[in-house]
Amino acid sequence: MRTALTIAGSDSSGGAGIQADIKTMISNGVYAMSAITALTAQNTTGVTGIMEATPEFLAEQLDNIFTDIYPDAVKIGMVSSSALIETIAKKLHQYDAKNIVVDPVMVATSGAKLINDEAIDALKSQLLPMATVLTPNIPEAEVLSGMKIETADDMIKAAAAIGEKYHCAVLCKGGHQLNDANDLLWRDGGYKWFQGKRINNPNTHGTGCTLSSAIASNLAKGFDLDTSVERAKKYISGALAAMLDLGKGSGPMNHGFAIQNEFTLAKEDN
Repeated sequence: MRTALTIAGSDSSGGAGIQADIKTMISNGVYAMSAITALTAQNTTGVTGIMEATPEFLAEQLDNIFTDIYPDAVKIGMVSSSALIETIAKKLHQYDAKNIVVDPVMVATSGAKLINDEAIDALKSQLLPMATVLTPNIPEAEVLSGMKIETADDMIKAAAAIGEKYHCAVLCKGGHQLNDANDLLWRDGGYKWFQGKRINNPNTHGTGCTLSSAIASNLAKGFDLDTSVERAKKYISGALAAMLDLGKGSGPMNHGFAIQNEFTLAKEDN
């Protein structure tokens, strides 16, 4: 069995972060491991508290993972401090990690900044150059490229600027009312559009975490980047189309929509 590691924060409501990553990895056929950067108190309506791991404890988690069950791919989600980012970069270098997918979580869908400028600088200088692929949304791509993105051509220019600067592939995600559900993969001087279908589901909590984890899972299984993106988009479309409706805010998707067997049946289904 192939293995994947998620390095991210915990979501107590289970829709995003570590919990979404593990559900996604299991559903995509890989063994999931986690190194937790922070605990959050949150639900579908918002985040009320964050308690960060210390750099020393994060390093200890990573040492234990890499020296025992070496991951075939690594997904990195929200990391909110420069000290934690530096720790991750150091350990990934030390263990020569492969297939690194970085979801550069910096800006909320509302437009609010989630991490400070010092952490953004550390992300740019230390983590992004190690990535196999980055998966920014439109606001994050604007921060990384220094450009305003208002058209499909702007997405191409921004992705090219980011990719050339950090020497990695860039999956610039549509959405945010621009080019909705269509994502652009830039790499090696060329680009490819991945068309998606608009699914009218307001419950989109954790979509970014889920997409990046699905890409990492497929890279871990030996698929090339284009195929990994294609399979990840198909998986997330299925999770959204299942129309799970939980919570009072923007709820989670059904990560296990494709898992049906004797153990998943409820009492009334037997």
